[in-house]
Amino acid sequence: MTRLLGWLTVLGLLVGLGAALGYAPREMTQGNVQRIMYLHVPAVLTAYLAFGLVLLGSVAYLVSRRPAWDHLAASAAEIGVIFTAITIVSGSIWGRPTWGVWWTWDARLTSTAVLLLVYVGYLLLRRMVDEPEARARYAAVVGILGAVNIPIVHFSVYWWRALHQPAAMLGPGRAPMPAWMKTVVFVNWIAFTLLFTYFLSRRVQIARLEDTT
Repeated sequence: MTRLLGWLTVLGLLVGLGAALGYAPREMTQGNVQRIMYLHVPAVLTAYLAFGLVLLGSVAYLVSRRPAWDHLAASAAEIGVIFTAITIVSGSIWGRPTWGVWWTWDARLTSTAVLLLVYVGYLLLRRMVDEPEARARYAAVVGILGAVNIPIVHFSVYWWRALHQPAAMLGPGRAPMPAWMKTVVFVNWIAFTLLFTYFLSRRVQIARLEDTT
């Protein structure tokens, strides 16, 4: 099943890449740089999924004390950090020709950077505590508190004056998008979700092996 998931992931990524570069026409205002959106938006949505699973695994571990939930939370956090970093880097590349700067202390950008730092801190905490039960317990608390920042990131463009445009896929007052653009974003979102699921299954297997050594 894992191998099948891997092949489905490769297929999904190829279809998404083809849709972004071939099916999607050149955007009239921003030109080809707008195609970064097909990486940027799916990356942040996948990061939300990852950190949502960290929250689920953390709560479930504190309730049940089952190591499997801790494995899920830790594995999802690692992958979520990767996708959040992709979000920030791709956003900076997109922002340079669009806004004229690589970085600005916009509400969305700043809250996303804080989100990244919180979960990097989560992973560092796990490295600092040797005793497995204490490590899982402390990490679960941070995983739950860190999830508070997810709605702050997503709704920051509505709560504060922000340079960043409104949400493209989720939330009220979504940025207007033609149907073909939504389709390409959705196809790449599916591909990224498959990639996340593949990484997660592999990382959980490694976490189980680490617990037995």
